[in-house]
Amino acid sequence: MKERNYTPLIAVLSVVLVLIIAVLFFLPAYNGEVKFDVTLLPLLNAIFNSFTFIALIVALVAIKNKNVKMHKRFIGAAFASTTLFLVCYVAYHYLTESTKYGGDGALKAIYFFVLITHILLAIVVVPLALLSVARGLSNNVDKHRKIARWTMPIWLYVSFTGVVVYLMISPYYA
Repeated sequence: MKERNYTPLIAVLSVVLVLIIAVLFFLPAYNGEVKFDVTLLPLLNAIFNSFTFIALIVALVAIKNKNVKMHKRFIGAAFASTTLFLVCYVAYHYLTESTKYGGDGALKAIYFFVLITHILLAIVVVPLALLSVARGLSNNVDKHRKIARWTMPIWLYVSFTGVVVYLMISPYYA
């Protein structure tokens, strides 16, 4: 049976996601009526990032213990919570303008370092995670391991720093 090549689909999906998110920062805030408190969305994002982080840790421990079934389940959970994060993130940034960080001094420098590395690595982790999952699901174990060695620490960093960014900026939400 010939192995399917998901790389072109993953490349297109990765570029489209990054472009959608980039465009959101240049659009004006939505002016229509919203029937719920959109300020809850950043909190939900932090919760989803926390779930992703925990699921990834459990998946990592599972695979280190050679429990492939549990590993797959928790990677699936990480993907589900990351997908929910993405939906809430896009909704929040479509419905409101970005919140400005109000701190100063060393905390401001730390915040922007964490934020910039978080954003850059979030862009990188999208295709890495998609490739890792595609290779894992197709039982291409050698290729999966090679890319997962990069994907896992980056995805852990992105999900953890997503929570850190939220905690640092949350006092400045309107």
